[in-house]
Order: sequence, then C-alpha cells, then structure tokens
Amino acid sequence: MNLAGTTLVCTALLAMFLGAVSVIRPLRIIGIVSRPFGVAVLLCGVAVLFIGMSLPAPEKKIAARATALDDFVPVYQFSEFHSIRIKAGPTRVFAAIRDVTADEITLFRTLTWIRRFGSPGTESILNAPSSEPILSVALRTSFMKLAEERDREIVLGTLVAAPPGWRPNKEKKPAPEDFKALHAPGFALAAMNFRVEDAGKDETLLTTETRVYATDASVRRKFAAYWRTIYPGSALIRVMWLRAIRHRAENMRE
Repeated sequence: MNLAGTTLVCTALLAMFLGAVSVIRPLRIIGIVSRPFGVAVLLCGVAVLFIGMSLPAPEKKIAARATALDDFVPVYQFSEFHSIRIKAGPTRVFAAIRDVTADEITLFRTLTWIRRFGSPGTESILNAPSSEPILSVALRTSFMKLAEERDREIVLGTLVAAPPGWRPNKEKKPAPEDFKALHAPGFALAAMNFRVEDAGKDETLLTTETRVYATDASVRRKFAAYWRTIYPGSALIRVMWLRAIRHRAENMRE
C-alpha cells in the first residue's frame, strides 16, 4: 500500500503530542526550548495532519486471480500484507490458524484496548474472550466466512461503513455472493485472508492480507483518515498474530 498518508498522519500526531507537552513544559532535550516553540510544533502537526488525511487513496485492481480473496475484493483502495515462514506442514499451520486465541497474540489486548479507547464494548474481534479461538469470535460477531479451501486459504469479510440509517435485512442471512455484489454508494467492505503454501522441507509460508473497498468518494475520504490513523497498530497486530500461529503450529503435538 501507499504509506505516504499514513506516514504523514503518524508524524503529525507525534508532533502534536510533543508540541502539546512542550506548551506545558518545553522538551529541551529534543530542541523545543520554549512554550511558543511548542505551540509552533503543535500547529505544524495540525497542518501536516490535515495534509495526511486529505491525500487521495488510489484505487488498485488485481491483474489476475491468484487467491480466493481476489474473488471478493478484486478492486480496493486500502490494504496490508504480511507473511511468515513456519517450520511445520500446511495442515498443522491451518489448524493453528483456526485455533489460536487472542491471549496468544502479543500486545493484542493492549492494542485493541487503545483501538476501543478503553471502552469495554460488546464482544467482538476487538474484545475477544481469552479462551475462544479468535476466528470463531470474529465469525460469531461481525464477520462472515466468504470462502474456505481446507489447508489452503480462509477468507473473512465484514462491513466497516454503511450509509446513515442503513440496517441489514434480518429476514435474510447474508451470503458470500451478497458481499461480492455490494457496490451501492455509502459502503466500505473489508476482507482478510490467511493463506498457506507448502515451502518444502516441511516448512510453510503463511500470508495474511487485508483489503478495504470503499464504494464512493465520500466514504473513501472518511475511511482514509481512519485507516491512516490505525494502520501502525493494525499492522503490528497482524505481525503478532502470524507469530502466534507460528508458535502454536511449531509446538503442536503430532
């Protein structure tokens, strides 16, 4: 993904924090020698934040189908991709994907607590029980399974934005084809996968990719601001999630 917007937003937030602290007590150790200087740093941070939030999010389209994820989000504006090599076969890795819990993911509780602004909230992937596999929690709450190829790939999807006042049809359970066909204005659809590939010598390459497709320009602009703010934490969760899967797979009893 294009990290320019995310980099600017993160830099701006840091500048705003340092500037705000220096308005109270100048941080001379980093060169902010007075309160007026702190105000200037704070205001510069606000300006950079506005620029970062305003940068366009270019649309991307897959060149050719390579994964089941491609079937559901072939066009998107936001994405992240991570991978890890695991010393275990695909069957064990796929089992670990399904069984890993939130408590096995380093920093998961801390990062999701920050994402919820400290609110306990309802049970969800951001507030998962400690003993239940996190994928089970996701599928039982806000996500739906879009596709699964055993020992190969699993794809989950959810709505991350909807038009004001929109409510799902409670009489009709949504199906993967409904997700695929949703292009009406006002929506943002997110899908993520876990995919395993046999790397030889009893090793497996595990990848995870998240894609978000905003169906109109207004939603794209709003989601861009959100995405660029949460991306560093989201990426860290994905990396730690893969490491938790690796640890479980490599230590799984035959």
